[in-house]
Amino acid sequence: MSLSEKTISIVKATAPVLAEHGEAITRYFYQRMFNNNPELLNIFNATNQKTGRQQAALAAAVYGYAAHIDDLGALSEAVQRIAHKHASFNVKPEHYPIVGENLLAAVAHVLGDAATDEIIDAWGEAYQFLASIFIEVEEGIYKESESHQGGWRGTREFRVASKVKESELITSFYFEPVDGKPVADFKPGQYIGIYITPENSENRCIRQYSLSDAANGNSYRISVKREGAGDTLGMISNYLHDHAQEGDVVELSPPAGDFFLDTNNDSPVVLLSGGVGVTPVLSMLNTLTALNKSEPIRFVHSAMNGSVHAFSDHVNALAEKCDNVEKVVFYDKPAESDQDYDHVGRTDLSLIREEIEIPGAHYYFCGPLGYMTMVNETLQGWGVPSENIHYEVFGPHKDI
Repeated sequence: MSLSEKTISIVKATAPVLAEHGEAITRYFYQRMFNNNPELLNIFNATNQKTGRQQAALAAAVYGYAAHIDDLGALSEAVQRIAHKHASFNVKPEHYPIVGENLLAAVAHVLGDAATDEIIDAWGEAYQFLASIFIEVEEGIYKESESHQGGWRGTREFRVASKVKESELITSFYFEPVDGKPVADFKPGQYIGIYITPENSENRCIRQYSLSDAANGNSYRISVKREGAGDTLGMISNYLHDHAQEGDVVELSPPAGDFFLDTNNDSPVVLLSGGVGVTPVLSMLNTLTALNKSEPIRFVHSAMNGSVHAFSDHVNALAEKCDNVEKVVFYDKPAESDQDYDHVGRTDLSLIREEIEIPGAHYYFCGPLGYMTMVNETLQGWGVPSENIHYEVFGPHKDI
């Protein structure tokens, strides 16, 4: 299947209109779709709907597709990232017609008379083409997930083997498979999906959490921050902290995600994290040290203070044990009793440039959006090649 030149021309010409009205379209789209198909509330994150992050992310994705419809190769990374998210949500081919019908109806509703039959037909063709791409890529992810030793498709039951408090805000959960069989390995930096129906929720909730340890073939670990308050209260993070107990059974989807460390690359590695963004890069650090990698490894972490600094003892032990591992810690506002930090104030990479600017190094970072924007802009300013810069945004993606 390929797109007609007429469709490409119409979609590209209407891309600026979609950009102008994008969030109005996506807001109406979600409202209409959930009214018509309330079963899909079992897939989407209600908090991201309330904050508008999901609507903004979809609007940006729709515009990106329209703007690059004559050069879809430029969207390959975005397609992979979204497809991995979809696979973690167990999105199926039958979901795509539902989304398409409601999205086209939203475009027609918001644009009114400007949405001619010709425009709607062109966008319908473009949507079907994109849907076919996603369905094919996602099927590939599903097949790969179930082909690995210990792999599976869909969800699998796991038992909470242990629950460990890492800081005032972060708690780790260790999961072992109920069937007692091996679990698939994963690439350090990837995440799993957890499926839970809290007692105070009418719908099943699915959340992705980064795997925070090296793969071991027997169990998984996630480390969850208690999130939000009021309308932005993280339902699942707070549920896990307050109610999940050892012995509880949950469903997990297989490891997924396109943010991961290439363990076959022998380049130096610089890992940077802010707050709970430590979780995927900690998996990378643990994997590198478990493999006895000899290349230089720099671990830079930022936290408010010692009370919320998770895994400090563990990282200290690795830095003490491994000659190639060096760590740097920034505390925004250290308490009088804090000692395990090197710099006070917000992260300023210029202070440690000599320590982390290593020729040929690959940089992996995760944390709040403002933090990641700062890291990305700093690295670009130093002339680090874009292919050596890797980052993960928790929740709906946003380019930084």
